[in-house]
Amino acid sequence: MTIARLVMATAILSAIGLTAARAECEIADAKLEEAIQNNPRLLGPANSQSVRDLRSLRDAALTLRSYGRHDDCERLLANIRELIAGPPMGSLGDNDEEQADLQNAAREPKVRLGAPSGSRDKKDAKPLIRIDQLTPGLRTDQMIGAEVRSADDKIVGEVRNIVFGTKDGRDYAIVASGGFFTTGTDSIVVPIRSLKVTQDRSSFFLPIDKDAMQKVPLMPDQDYNWLTDQAWRARNDAIFAKP
Repeated sequence: MTIARLVMATAILSAIGLTAARAECEIADAKLEEAIQNNPRLLGPANSQSVRDLRSLRDAALTLRSYGRHDDCERLLANIRELIAGPPMGSLGDNDEEQADLQNAAREPKVRLGAPSGSRDKKDAKPLIRIDQLTPGLRTDQMIGAEVRSADDKIVGEVRNIVFGTKDGRDYAIVASGGFFTTGTDSIVVPIRSLKVTQDRSSFFLPIDKDAMQKVPLMPDQDYNWLTDQAWRARNDAIFAKP
């Protein structure tokens, strides 16, 4: 191969490499967080849900990128940019209540509360671990969305949120007690220190069985005002206290 051809081949390969690099979905370069923070429409508590929705979409873009779906990731980024720049998000979408109910029904879990037992009765089932005995410790992304089971291995629901940093050191997992992907209105408040977890960190277990679940009160409000109600917290936490 002549020097001229070698130089040309190198240039072509370099160009291909640059094209491939450009094809990747670069979420950091999109500066979505900066765009959210600099948009006056999205500032203030009234629009906090819109901001959470935008961040959820950004996380979805990260998921697409991790699976190599760069074109889909780019399309989602474009949609996020349009939502940030467009009219208030609360004015968008379908307000047909019947259609909304149908869409929510499609998200209902296939496994409901009190479902058949899991695998804790298997001979090779490894012991559960207390949260405070884990090494390394848990990340919030390992908890949110994880399934929660009762002490007798029945599905309770999924972790929907985490509350931490309380003055009295009592941190909580907010568990959707109606099953997976249900709304927060069916949530219960579980002290994190009461939970145990499987060794692969895929399932969390309550210290009470499914019958005792009937005594657990639902989270009283969606604004988390219950955090300042010491009497309610004491009654709720006592249900999950160790015998």
